[in-house]
Amino acid sequence: MTIFKGSIAAVCACLLAAAAWAENSTHAGGYTIHHNALTTDNLPVQVASAYKIQRSKNRALLNVSVIRDEPGTTGIPVHARIRAVAQNLYGQIRPIEMREVVEDTAIYYIADFPVANREVLNFQLEIMPEGGRYPLRASMRQEFFTD
Repeated sequence: MTIFKGSIAAVCACLLAAAAWAENSTHAGGYTIHHNALTTDNLPVQVASAYKIQRSKNRALLNVSVIRDEPGTTGIPVHARIRAVAQNLYGQIRPIEMREVVEDTAIYYIADFPVANREVLNFQLEIMPEGGRYPLRASMRQEFFTD
C-alpha cells in the first residue's frame, strides 16, 4: 500500500483545495473543518482499490479533515471523533460511518455510501478534536449527479 500513499494524499489535497475554492470549510473554536463530497467514479482506480472504495456514479465519498489553526502556518491536522449524518429532502436520515486515514502528517476521515441521481443530501457533522473541550459543528449540502 506504500506506493499508493502519495496518490490518496494527492487526491485528498485536491479535494481540500476544491473544498476551499467552493467554500466547503467551517471555522469554529480555533479549528478549520474541510468537508467535501463527490461520486466515487472520480477517484483514480489505484486509490479506490487501495482504500477498498467501490468506484461508481451511484456511490459518494465524504471527505473531512480537521485542522487546528496556528498563526503563521496553514494549520496542524488533528485526530478527531466525527459523527456524520446525511438527510435527504424527504427528511430521511442516514448515519455515515467515517474512518480515519493517516498518511505522514495528513489526517483525514472518509466514508462511502450509495446515492441516487439528483439526490440532495444535507450533511451534519459533529466533530470532537483530540484534546478539545467541546464538539464543533459543520454542515454542507450536496447534490449528486449519477447519469
